[in-house]
Amino acid sequence: MGSLRSILLFFYLVFVSTPGAMAATFTFRNNCRETIYPGVQTNPGRPAFQTTGFALQPGATARYHAPANWAGRIWPRHRCSPGGGGGLSCASGDCGGRLECGGAGGAPPATLAEFTLAGHAGNDFYDVSNVDGFNVPLRIAPARHGCGAPACAADISAACPPELAVKGPGGATVGCKSACLAFNTDAFCCRGAYGTPDKCRPSMYSEFFKHKCPQAYSYAYDDRSSTFTCATGGDYNIVFCP
Repeated sequence: MGSLRSILLFFYLVFVSTPGAMAATFTFRNNCRETIYPGVQTNPGRPAFQTTGFALQPGATARYHAPANWAGRIWPRHRCSPGGGGGLSCASGDCGGRLECGGAGGAPPATLAEFTLAGHAGNDFYDVSNVDGFNVPLRIAPARHGCGAPACAADISAACPPELAVKGPGGATVGCKSACLAFNTDAFCCRGAYGTPDKCRPSMYSEFFKHKCPQAYSYAYDDRSSTFTCATGGDYNIVFCP
């Protein structure tokens, strides 16, 4: 019995009581017809996710772990060409020309899955965002029963207005910019005189995104229909091309 108590105490100290212990499993699934290269960026001051970037073949699944109080963003990179020495050049979502992003964010436009684990009142907060534009459809599906599963499942790039479209090397549309990214005005970016929810209102461009993906953020103050919560301690599935 003494040995059993020692083993249980060891597991408690390592996996439960240790700050930043790996507490949430993120399962990634690629339903797209091409290889997706998920990128991961941890917010400043938070413990790091298990990886910052990897390859996910069509039909493949991968699992990685996050600390109990992780916060950050996950995004898809696609139309990528691997190079030597860990290099990776992507037409969309590139993070400096490398497989492991190493703390760098993805070049917009890119669809974002954003998380704050162990947030206010014992809840995780998460959302799908097109504030930085769109490149690949995705869904966040909590493993815990009863929690919302937001998605942007539409191929926005296929219907992207010409003034927002980003073209790849072959001329195909590989992403759709947000109005803020495309025009960089205070009104579209919710800054300056437009830096409050009552002043920054939906535009025809944000409404285009909202119509395509009602559960995703379409502009900075699109909180009411786009922020989701789940009791802290659960796992999450990230599905590309749901």
